[in-house]
Amino acid sequence: MTTKTKDDGGIVETIKTIVYALLIAGVFRTLFFQPFWIPSGSMKDTLLIGDFLFVNKMAYGYSRYSCPFGLCPFDGRILARDPERGDVVVFRHPANGADFIKRLIGMPGDRIQMINGVLNINGTPVKLEPAGNFTETFEKQGPSGNYPRCHNAPVGEGGTCEKPRQIETLPNGVSHNILNIQDGGFGDNTKVFTVPEGQYFFMGDNRDNSEDSRYPLVSGGVGFVPAEYLIGRADRVMFSAAGRSLFFVWTWRPDRFFKAIR
Repeated sequence: MTTKTKDDGGIVETIKTIVYALLIAGVFRTLFFQPFWIPSGSMKDTLLIGDFLFVNKMAYGYSRYSCPFGLCPFDGRILARDPERGDVVVFRHPANGADFIKRLIGMPGDRIQMINGVLNINGTPVKLEPAGNFTETFEKQGPSGNYPRCHNAPVGEGGTCEKPRQIETLPNGVSHNILNIQDGGFGDNTKVFTVPEGQYFFMGDNRDNSEDSRYPLVSGGVGFVPAEYLIGRADRVMFSAAGRSLFFVWTWRPDRFFKAIR
């Protein structure tokens, strides 16, 4: 009888511990960090399909879509501080509600234009430096099983897919890699976009494979993103797997574990 009572008490305590742990994890996620799994190649080679990261929801203070339980006082603006040009940001798509991750390129009041594949900010082209080729195997990637796009297409199954890489330096000194798949596409030559007050302009680092602020909402793009749609900043890759499931241990990328995002 005594043994049974102790065993029952032990089971109850274990269940309580698990419940408390789940509650703490839920509160931690809601208040401070949000997990995000990279589903597409729009941010290569900064972020790869299968990278897993936590979004810092406190980076800018709470907004409409990062506020826990919708209880924050909200007047349509980021409450603490503005994001910085060059930040990699997770935001809510203004039209379809999906979570997107892109690099912040244009601040309110900026004039953004692509001319022959070169980013121009307020009439000045950004600094570009060649950085060799980004290479990857031409094979199905991630849970969706899509093949990468290649500058050296056509490429056969298992072949080497190449994309020219450059280091792009923004006016505030932030440098990051960008990739090029083809020359002369629509995204390489655009009109001048003047970023409205309280909104931001985002682009993917894989410039020819990114639906971003260069494309209007009506055509499936992102358009300008209001401040209240920002969720948080991506600071570090915690885990990465190249396969269709994180349980495929042989596809893990240990060199990307805890990798800082720049």
